Amino acid sequence: MTERAEIAMVFEQGGDHTRARASLTLGGATFTGNGRARRNPEDTELSEVGAELAAARALSDLAHRLVEAAAGLLSR
Repeated sequence: MTERAEIAMVFEQGGDHTRARASLTLGGATFTGNGRARRNPEDTELSEVGAELAAARALSDLAHRLVEAAAGLLSR
């Protein structure tokens, strides 16, 4: 059996802050992870860095939520 799922990423940037939300629908359930990044005012302004960090943190959060959901299914 093969199942395909895609992760949707949404970014919000404002000032020195970047937020990312990663969403995945799998097996009829939707899972969402959130990530944030803040630029140190002394660092060079590169919006890609904030987006990459926020995305990585959102994906990490999403992964933890998927593990929790799987563990919940096993404990039934």
